[in-house]
Amino acid sequence: MSLDAAIRHIHRQWHDSVVHRDIERLTALYAEEAVFESPLVWVSRPEGGSGILTGRAAIRDFFEDGFRSPQNGLGRWYRTGVVFSAGQQMVWEYPRRTPDGDQIDLMEMIDLADGLIAHHRVYWGWVGVRTLSFLLP
Repeated sequence: MSLDAAIRHIHRQWHDSVVHRDIERLTALYAEEAVFESPLVWVSRPEGGSGILTGRAAIRDFFEDGFRSPQNGLGRWYRTGVVFSAGQQMVWEYPRRTPDGDQIDLMEMIDLADGLIAHHRVYWGWVGVRTLSFLLP
């Protein structure tokens, strides 16, 4: 698969897998030793002491927990379909403003290796940070 095809594949499949809560398709997009970083990891797993997960199994466990809690307010996934890429890196946005009102605003920054997600960082906007503050114990 060419790099351009891999970027298009990850962009489509990651979003579709999350929207449909398909854990098998989602985790298949990650390399075995992938790294996932998000403030939500730190908030939902404070015992870990960081917002970083390492390895496909840990990433899978995190998403499985999230898929079981659709009432957490993180379930709206509007995006424009625009993806930016340079080399092995890609980024897209879930904007605050949507046709149906505000949603949690996120930026997905992904590094690829061999057509799989090697490093995934999620950056939260102000609506997202405000929502995270309500999830804190």
